[in-house]
Amino acid sequence: MDSAYLAEWANLLVRWLHLIAGIAWIGTSFYFIGLDNQLDPPRDGNPRVKGEQWSIHGGGFYHKQKYALAPAELPEKLHWFKWEAYWTWISGFTLFVLIYWWNASTYLVDPQVLDLPPWLAVVLSASMLAGGWVIYDQICRSNFGEDERKLSIAMVALLIVAAVLACNLFSGRGAFLQVGAMTGTIMVANVAMVIMPGQRRMVAAMQAGREPDPKDGRWGKQRSVHNTYLTLPVLFLMISPHYPMTWGSRWNWVVLLAIVLAGALVRQYFVSRQFGRNPIALPLTAAAVVGGLMIVLRPAPGPQLAGIDVPSFTEVQAIAASRCASCHAARPTFDGIAAAPKGVMLDTPQNLRRWAQSMRQQIATEAMPPGNLTEITPEERAKLLAWIAAGAPAN
Repeated sequence: MDSAYLAEWANLLVRWLHLIAGIAWIGTSFYFIGLDNQLDPPRDGNPRVKGEQWSIHGGGFYHKQKYALAPAELPEKLHWFKWEAYWTWISGFTLFVLIYWWNASTYLVDPQVLDLPPWLAVVLSASMLAGGWVIYDQICRSNFGEDERKLSIAMVALLIVAAVLACNLFSGRGAFLQVGAMTGTIMVANVAMVIMPGQRRMVAAMQAGREPDPKDGRWGKQRSVHNTYLTLPVLFLMISPHYPMTWGSRWNWVVLLAIVLAGALVRQYFVSRQFGRNPIALPLTAAAVVGGLMIVLRPAPGPQLAGIDVPSFTEVQAIAASRCASCHAARPTFDGIAAAPKGVMLDTPQNLRRWAQSMRQQIATEAMPPGNLTEITPEERAKLLAWIAAGAPAN
């Protein structure tokens, strides 16, 4: 069986697992953060209970209590939440390796950004994944970790450095996924390296008849809160490959940071709502940020095509055949491609005209071909855009 075909199935199944696990993790995270933020004082006055909540869902009533540190006795059955996070990262990292490391010359390296050997690009990518966590964790454990304002400033600085570095090392598409993968790694490492070990120590202390260390609870809550603010930005970065107008611009690192900011503001709005507040300025600011990006990133106006004659359809077909159809065909010939990406086929006159308008953004932003592997020239891009602007005539 063809290896490219098997790779396509592997991509599909791992991506499906990633979505399933991610939904489970995000749902659990959002639920518990919301629960924490909506606790009422305990009615029975139990000094060990920090707060409680009554709720109704699925046809039944629920009564939840959170202890300030720990109950007097450890319950016989204790539910843990960890595998949702672990499988999200395992599946996501597998996808990153299959697509961006295995095909580094196509998706991670862009000679117009930096002409890296594929092996070096992979080494730099892996170093950013590991280094991002180490730096973040050390900042949290330093004196900055005791002051949320200073810690927030340090986190923003780390994100800016990561965005600028990635966008100057890798292709725009690869850079966005690199920052997303680094952030996702930080999130799951928070669970595996801080939250879970702390919770195990708390349980072990109770089993030994000791009071748990409050520091473990405090650190676990801090990292959980960090994770919830990173969730919406990471979700955007994961879907960004489908939208080249975001990562295809010269100032793509600014775009990355702006959308991350918008996502964090939206999350802050929902967190504030859980406290009974309605800071409408937060989503309005996020909308203004996105609206500003829409204006700044809009395609260049038509006059840039002035003076360029509309090429004949025969010439358009020749350009598409030599620059596009090795991937976008019923039977792709490009190594590692089993099926036309997104089902877009440009190997027949009918298909070329059918997909003409969809081609416009990819051509204008230079997102395709990835890393300009087929060496399409600026003149050829201009001709294709002039043909599309003229209505994709068949003559």
